[in-house]
Amino acid sequence: MARYAGPVCRLCRREGMKLFLKGAKCFSEKCAIEKRNFAPGQHGKDRKAEIEGYGLQLREKQKAKRIYFSLERQFRNYFETAARTPGVTGELLLQQLERRLDNVAYRLGWATSRRQARQLVRHGHVTVNGRKVNIPSFQVKVGDEIQVRESSKKLTMLEIARDFSQGQVNWLSSDKDAFKGRITALPTRADIQLPVNEQLIVELYSK
Repeated sequence: MARYAGPVCRLCRREGMKLFLKGAKCFSEKCAIEKRNFAPGQHGKDRKAEIEGYGLQLREKQKAKRIYFSLERQFRNYFETAARTPGVTGELLLQQLERRLDNVAYRLGWATSRRQARQLVRHGHVTVNGRKVNIPSFQVKVGDEIQVRESSKKLTMLEIARDFSQGQVNWLSSDKDAFKGRITALPTRADIQLPVNEQLIVELYSK
């Protein structure tokens, strides 16, 4: 499966903000934004022009893709599905991204970052309704029960992740001791606290 395998800290630097892609490192002095808060590359420090129009729309799309570790074709498919579904397209787009299995694992506090949660899923440590699922982009639905496999509950990463847990998420119920969660509702825009202007993404794809 295709994925971005380069240094992720340069993704945060390109967007000019913390996207929290490396878990614990993002909260330490080693964070790239803390040390080099300018775009990567030879001319990164010289990029001071105000971004407008298409450039602003593109940056919002890139930011959302990088937060959820989605590649372009997959992200485009999310948008097209949202556009065909009755409702607010931008909110439906973010809802699909939130319902990714790797994001749910991250929201449940089983990983310090979505990137780490993706690895947890890809290595077969997570089940959905009792069946092993190793596809990070798998779309969960209301009523699904997500759980870490019994043989995987002693993983060191799960213990470390407890310290970075973001607390209860409105659309999920969680049993932290059993490493189990359930989808109780679909996430709303108010539940998705991310620095993303989804309307700009809609405008970009609607041209």
